[in-house]
Amino acid sequence: MSHRALIFGGMAEGVTEIEGLLEGDDILATGRAMQAFGAVVERIGEGRWRVEGRGALRSPEAVIDCGNAGTGVRLLMGAAAGYALTATFDGDASLRKRPMKRVTGPLADMGARFDWNAAEDRVPLTLHGGGLKGVTFVQSVASAQIKSAILLAGLNADGETVVVEPEKSRDHTERMLRAFGAEVEVTEEGDGWRIRLSGGQTLKGTHVAVPGDPSSAAFPLAAALVVPGSEVTVEGVMLNPLRTGLFQTWLDMGADLSIANRRMAGGEEVGDVTARHSALKGVVVPEDRAASMIDEYPILAATAAFAEGSTVMRGIGEMRVKESDRIALMVAGLSACGVQVQEEPEGFIVTGAVGVGPVKGGATVDTAHDHRIAMSHLVLGLAAQQPVSVRDPEMIATSFPGFVEMMNGLGGNIA
Repeated sequence: MSHRALIFGGMAEGVTEIEGLLEGDDILATGRAMQAFGAVVERIGEGRWRVEGRGALRSPEAVIDCGNAGTGVRLLMGAAAGYALTATFDGDASLRKRPMKRVTGPLADMGARFDWNAAEDRVPLTLHGGGLKGVTFVQSVASAQIKSAILLAGLNADGETVVVEPEKSRDHTERMLRAFGAEVEVTEEGDGWRIRLSGGQTLKGTHVAVPGDPSSAAFPLAAALVVPGSEVTVEGVMLNPLRTGLFQTWLDMGADLSIANRRMAGGEEVGDVTARHSALKGVVVPEDRAASMIDEYPILAATAAFAEGSTVMRGIGEMRVKESDRIALMVAGLSACGVQVQEEPEGFIVTGAVGVGPVKGGATVDTAHDHRIAMSHLVLGLAAQQPVSVRDPEMIATSFPGFVEMMNGLGGNIA
């Protein structure tokens, strides 16, 4: 939502004021990108930002460096594609490994042109935008990034743009577009929905309150579940049902997890989530839950290490093309820490320590510069017999600046 707030604000006419912006490296890269596209972006306080858009984007003078942000680069390409401009996108070594044709393909169908090595399917690439026509695109994988890129391009395309999702993905873009004055029609269609958007719409600056991110809240809550004697409350967490799959899975596992003070903020329901140390039991995670928690499987696997029985996670092949191959890295890291884990092509199975011996820890885990792999293993280390170390911890700042300080403030010992 922080990426979207900055991008939509830069596309809009007038001023957008944002509060609660996540000031991680990925988000800051998106802010710099919008400046390069011609918006005025300034920080006015902690988590408070002001964006003044011109109603259109312009060709940047230099390469747009998106750092490690897959969400940032894909949404930025969609936004830029609708304008008569040329922009080159790049990122760090991790981002250069992530597939881009899933976005460039439909944008090319709309009329955008790309200079790149399509066979490699990676950044860097150069986009030539403008002159787009609306399309009807049927998603083969539930992806809010793909959907969002197409809808953003559709704002400035001729005709109607339609995205058909056989399986629902997170709907932050649709909600926020409405907040910026766009007309977006969403209709139920089987287990998914059909999203319609007419071209020629101009966004208007507005006020955006970014709720707490469930993906970030997961780490202190997970620590509370596995460290004896713990109780942690995270306030103002987004409770959009398309983002709470991890919370439901923990409840299925017997977690002492409660939600209080439900309210609306920024067009989303939020609440204060409390987790207490719990006796967890392994479960089979429904495959249709994957879209609502695809980023949370690493921390789920870490908590499953302390459960009784096996936790089966399948239908999550998308994890292999995130910032890293998260399935392979979690399997390797958990195994190195003495956890029983079985890798499968589209998932993995974690057998918890209860009844088979304690989680030993004591390993140094390779993270492949992936922030969620690093944080998940550090949480594991808080409850393991021996400390767990991670390589390349600096990447945590891409999504969760202050993670170490916060966890230590709760009683952890991370150095």
